[in-house]
Amino acid sequence: MNKILLIEDDKELLELYGRVFALEKLELITAEDGIEGIDKVFKEKPALILLDIMMPKMDGFQVLLRLKSTPETKEIPVIILTNLAGLKDAQSCLYIGAAKYLIKSECEPKQVVDAVRDVLGITTIV
Repeated sequence: MNKILLIEDDKELLELYGRVFALEKLELITAEDGIEGIDKVFKEKPALILLDIMMPKMDGFQVLLRLKSTPETKEIPVIILTNLAGLKDAQSCLYIGAAKYLIKSECEPKQVVDAVRDVLGITTIV
């Protein structure tokens, strides 16, 4: 099973996505800040990372830069999942190497799951 790492500081969203991914039969592991997230990337070796931008200790931009500049992690796809709706933020993340840029307020949890499946090339079994 593909492990998905969600790096997000909002506990309610962590719980919500935990339930949604479980229903979709996808393994979700979580981290509540960028430093914990980086640590879990190396320990858990996720197939994909969902990354918030606005977080304590280390923001998502710093996490993304570190992941994409490290040989062991640069190939792990990262989907940005944030409330930052600015075009400049999206362009910056995509330029650094994010696979997709999703705005939380514009996405239902199922759309996030679909984006994960799309990036990983996982087909949905009906």
